Amino acid sequence: MNEHLFTPRNRGFLFLDSHPAGCARSVADMWEACPAPSGPSAAAATEGEGPAALVIGSSAGYGLAATLAGLKRAGIRGIGVSFEKAPTVRRTATAGWYRTAATADLARAAGRDLVLLNGDAFSDAMKDQVADLIERRFGGRLDHLVYSVAAPRRTDPVTGTTYASVLKPIGLPNRTKTLVFDEEGVPEVREVETGPAEGDDVEQTVAVMGGSDWERWIDHLAGRGLLAEGFATAALSYIGSPLTAAIYRQGTIGAAKAHLEATARTLNERLGRTVGGRAVTSVNGAAVTQSSTAIPGIALYTGLLRGVLGTGLVPPIRQLATLWDQLTGAAPLALDDEGRVRLDTWELTEEVQAAVAERWESATTDTIAALADLDWFRTEVRRLYGFSVPGVDYAAPVATDVPWPVPTPRAADDDSGPEAVRSTV
Repeated sequence: MNEHLFTPRNRGFLFLDSHPAGCARSVADMWEACPAPSGPSAAAATEGEGPAALVIGSSAGYGLAATLAGLKRAGIRGIGVSFEKAPTVRRTATAGWYRTAATADLARAAGRDLVLLNGDAFSDAMKDQVADLIERRFGGRLDHLVYSVAAPRRTDPVTGTTYASVLKPIGLPNRTKTLVFDEEGVPEVREVETGPAEGDDVEQTVAVMGGSDWERWIDHLAGRGLLAEGFATAALSYIGSPLTAAIYRQGTIGAAKAHLEATARTLNERLGRTVGGRAVTSVNGAAVTQSSTAIPGIALYTGLLRGVLGTGLVPPIRQLATLWDQLTGAAPLALDDEGRVRLDTWELTEEVQAAVAERWESATTDTIAALADLDWFRTEVRRLYGFSVPGVDYAAPVATDVPWPVPTPRAADDDSGPEAVRSTV
């Protein structure tokens, strides 16, 4: 068993390795922070016979929060899909690999039947594998699907064309403030300019981050007759502040989000007609994630938002607990005029946005420490990779070759034994 001592190595917000024990502890902390179930869902959660659910993008960010909140709050059983890299002789596994192993341990301890698959969610092979599992392991009916995929590229399984997403404004260049840290962790506020989308940049980004794959998943499962009566699905999204709108909501990503919302309306009409179901987008609030730190201006905005709200900033696990309440009927669906679930209202009030905008205008390298919660932001970035997690002994060596979790065979599976439900592809 390979054991190592770790000194975090990073390039900006990207860390080169992840800490297995820190990743596991961060998952346990999220589990503890999730509100316990109440009302009718409490019994199902306790008995381990909750609704059958599929979470696509289950190992990081809001997808991880959806998985953990679903397990604890709604008592789901089912399948999580992610795409993570295994440990090698020279490198650790990706942080999501270790978080997935920890999620499996928590699910097992709580009596939840959870199968975790590692592979390309965009592929038809993965869709077939999931459908087969639903048929033989989860009674042939799926109650919920949460779609939370953030990927830089996607290969269309029909045409074989590979599309790549870009982070660009549409129409004109965008110049914005952004937050960076040097190798010593000293903060700097810079201005960066991003050139506008060119050629087919918008179409490529929509092909990767829009609703095409979400719809393909629904089509695939419906074609196999696997959607339960009342089936509900949600794709996770973000709108954000006017301060970041040019690069986000009005940029190439925004075009993809608009496509996602249009897809939700199409799916909602179809599911309502065929299985009495629903499809919505869930607009979540700001958080520090591996995806969000790559977007110019988002790091600065999130740090300032925390400076304004402090502990009033609602973490993803609590937001997703609210979403599960709405998806399962424990609470009414609270939709805006566009048919979207809004979990970001705490962030976008006039008072909060005015306070953040005032700090944004004043933000310079000299003033940023007084305006943003930099200690919190740095810690949140490091926690994404398992570092700076309270309660972890970073002076002790830790095993890095953690195996991908393989579920316990069930009587409902076929006769080919554990290999029939092996969770890697």
